[in-house]
Amino acid sequence: MSLEGKRVIVFAEEMYEDPELWYPYYRLIEAGAEVRLVGTGSATSYNSKHGYPAKVHAAADEISVDEVDAIIVPGGFAPDRLRRYPAVLNLVREGLNRGKVVAAICHGGWVLASAGVLKGRKATGVAAIKDDMVNAGATWVDQEAVVDGTLVTARTPADLPAWCRAIIAVMEKPAVPAR
Repeated sequence: MSLEGKRVIVFAEEMYEDPELWYPYYRLIEAGAEVRLVGTGSATSYNSKHGYPAKVHAAADEISVDEVDAIIVPGGFAPDRLRRYPAVLNLVREGLNRGKVVAAICHGGWVLASAGVLKGRKATGVAAIKDDMVNAGATWVDQEAVVDGTLVTARTPADLPAWCRAIIAVMEKPAVPAR
């Protein structure tokens, strides 16, 4: 597996879930991708639920979807903040529309719901936001990693290995614009 030449952004905001940000960050670097942390612009560093800082490389409004091959939305309580920023939602929406990989785990489904990208899609997330995802139009599935085109979702940190394998598998395929 090689993601040489692929560019990935991982969103960060206050109260992110530590393993859901760092596990894909390092796993995708290991696979050969260039990975950058991107914040909302409210700070240059964000603390996790456990106080671990994530220093970002850029703010969402400084990123063009043309610069990335994949967008990662970690969970924790950060998604409740991320979804308040139009630049974050635009990157997610445009990313899917242009055939980029968009991957969300746990509460990251809130960002997908707010971006309006779940209607007619199969997805999963932590059970606590199942109703939010269903009300946004998703068919919610209770499994460790769900792939619907270039949308890749997972439920909890226990799903990280399967989720990252699915992200890498989808990234290795040629980009195809959304339906």
